[in-house]
Amino acid sequence: MVIRAGQRQRIAGREVVRDDILMLAEGDRVPADAIVLSCTNLSTDESLLTGESLPVRKIAAVGNVEMAHPGGDELPFVYSGTLVVQGQGIVKVRSIGTQTEMGKIGNALQKVQPEVTPLQREMNRLVSRLFGIALALCVAIVIIYGATTGDWLKGVLAGITLAMAILPNEFPVVVTIFLALGAWRISQHHVLARRTSAVETVGSATVLCVDKTGTLTLNQMAVQQLLAYNDAENSQPYDLALHSSVPLPEAVHPLVEFCILASQRDPFDPMEKAFKELGNRSLANTEHLHNDWMLLKAYPLSPELLAMSQVWQSADRKQYEIATKGAPEAIADLCHFTPEQQQLLATQVSEMAAQGLRVLGVAKASLLDAPPPFLPPHPSINIEHLPAQQHDFPFQFLGLVGLSDPVRSTVAAAVQECYTAGIRVVMITGDYPETARSIARQVGLTQTGEIITGAELERMSETELQQRIENTNIFARAVPEQKLRIVNALKDKGEVVAMTGDGVNDAPALKAAQIGIAMGQRGTDVARESAALVLLDDDFSSIVQAVKLGRRIFDNLRKAMSYLLAIHIPIAGISLIPVLFKLPLVLLPIHVAFLHLIIDPACSIVLEAEPAEANVMQRPPRNPKEPLFGRKTVGLALLQGSGILVIILAIFIIALNRGQGELDARALTFTTLILANLGLILSESSTSHLSLKILKSPNLTLWWTIGGGVFFLAIVLYIPFLRDLFSLSFLHSIDRAICLAGGAISLLWFELLKQTTKRDFR
Repeated sequence: MVIRAGQRQRIAGREVVRDDILMLAEGDRVPADAIVLSCTNLSTDESLLTGESLPVRKIAAVGNVEMAHPGGDELPFVYSGTLVVQGQGIVKVRSIGTQTEMGKIGNALQKVQPEVTPLQREMNRLVSRLFGIALALCVAIVIIYGATTGDWLKGVLAGITLAMAILPNEFPVVVTIFLALGAWRISQHHVLARRTSAVETVGSATVLCVDKTGTLTLNQMAVQQLLAYNDAENSQPYDLALHSSVPLPEAVHPLVEFCILASQRDPFDPMEKAFKELGNRSLANTEHLHNDWMLLKAYPLSPELLAMSQVWQSADRKQYEIATKGAPEAIADLCHFTPEQQQLLATQVSEMAAQGLRVLGVAKASLLDAPPPFLPPHPSINIEHLPAQQHDFPFQFLGLVGLSDPVRSTVAAAVQECYTAGIRVVMITGDYPETARSIARQVGLTQTGEIITGAELERMSETELQQRIENTNIFARAVPEQKLRIVNALKDKGEVVAMTGDGVNDAPALKAAQIGIAMGQRGTDVARESAALVLLDDDFSSIVQAVKLGRRIFDNLRKAMSYLLAIHIPIAGISLIPVLFKLPLVLLPIHVAFLHLIIDPACSIVLEAEPAEANVMQRPPRNPKEPLFGRKTVGLALLQGSGILVIILAIFIIALNRGQGELDARALTFTTLILANLGLILSESSTSHLSLKILKSPNLTLWWTIGGGVFFLAIVLYIPFLRDLFSLSFLHSIDRAICLAGGAISLLWFELLKQTTKRDFR
């Protein structure tokens, strides 16, 4: 609603321009940043921009003022995208489009580019190096074999075989399948992966930056404490969270009753909604709810008196009650408190506020008790008889009400599990420091240093921030640009940062963090599109499950890569050595293709399905600089692969020296290699020593792969057509015993290596 050429007219929000005069009313979405010219009881919900869960009051501007950042009460500014929850006002537009606070967030989003993950960088480097080595070796084999034997056709076959044996074609496939299946598994825990790379990265998170409103809390107001003033000296707050399973005591019924009477019948304000919800839940079917009463007059909140009153008439016109609520000091003024009473009230308000509660005072008055001339001669009251000011009523103080944005029930346990897993939790909120400190106590957030406010952060240099951020876990009154700065500072310290959020104000930080995590139900579209992960159920504990799955995925990915490296060594060796020493070729392209029928599902499906290690969430996050292939992992894989190569070479040479032909030697060597491969799969499936417990493994794909490998090997060996196709001979009992012995020796060799190196996956 705008005023143009002296006329009111309603236009689309996109058509608002600078210097337009807007008329705002309850329920309106503010279309632009503007200065308040005049207002009556105007409050807006700015949580979209600030993360502050409570509505903020607005006042009219005095003189020529410059626009300031959102956040806090008593400011003469309204901002694009925020919601008017109470009152009305006339404002003048100052900024539109990209010049608004919301537009600035959009500009910040455009400048942030997602980073390449460490896994992506390492895989690109690894594949390119292995490809170069493989290509050079293949060309060399073709030239050497052709030049020395004159048989260029066999030289080309040897080169193709070696290429199939050592080219890293499985590596990208394995990573893709692991991350895709990981995204599917993580979705079973109500976490949607918008970027599959985040599935692995979340397991390496070292710092979890948490937005308070809507993430740790529900982003909805609820009554938490009631302090009835029956006996002011001995009054103690009644905590609804501690007594959620029992009915409200009778002593606080009038307090709830007049909270509701002091609110709109169909409220829009979050606090008034909380009063109505409490009444419907706790006072249903009692005499304290008055749905049939008629509202005679309302006295709105004003800058001079932060209290609002409503006059009600009962259905039988025998009762005329006035209910008022507002700032405790304003209600105390209406009730004419003595200095001693005011001091006691201030102490009680401070105690409740220290718990992060928004505290309101509540009072009542009966019009029939009012002194002349407001007591009419007739029981029917005329509105004209009502006083002009709230001070003229004989108010009686009923008590205090403490409201909070409730903490999600699963958050405390999830935070503790983060600490057990070595993950630091940092709260970044647009709310007040006391509120942030209270929430931190409720969720068990460890506070190792002082709270840093947005104003302090604004004055800090990058060097000072780098020093203080190590010991600060709570940032309060932070604006969007500062959230982004905090995330970048943590990244500069070498941390892997996961950032949660749901508002527009969180979007730049969500995009800048290595793992941005948005809320799916309450989150804004901007937040979800900026994040890598989305919590579909808005449950903070789902993050812990995502971390656990991320660690499992990395562990299993490392197993798969180690297996691939180990098995390619004997395949490459047995393809290369006969060429160099002018021996009969052992592996032809068809043999390597058969091996891949076992290798590919083993590395991409079998090892991916392995359950998480028992200590996966009792160990610290891996060093983000630690490569997928560390020296220990590569060394163990080389020893495993070399052991298989030595065994199959020994069998091959012994068979040739015994006068067995090329087909017999190939059959023995190929069969031993298959059995050793299956033994390697069994060994890699467990990081501890192999035992009979493996028989109870829930990983059915492991047994399908091993059983399938043995079955198809038997078909190849004992069906004449396939045996001839593979250029193999018939294996007799003694031959099978030799192959089984070779496979058993290789398995024992794997287990010996695991015990001596004490490999772990951290």
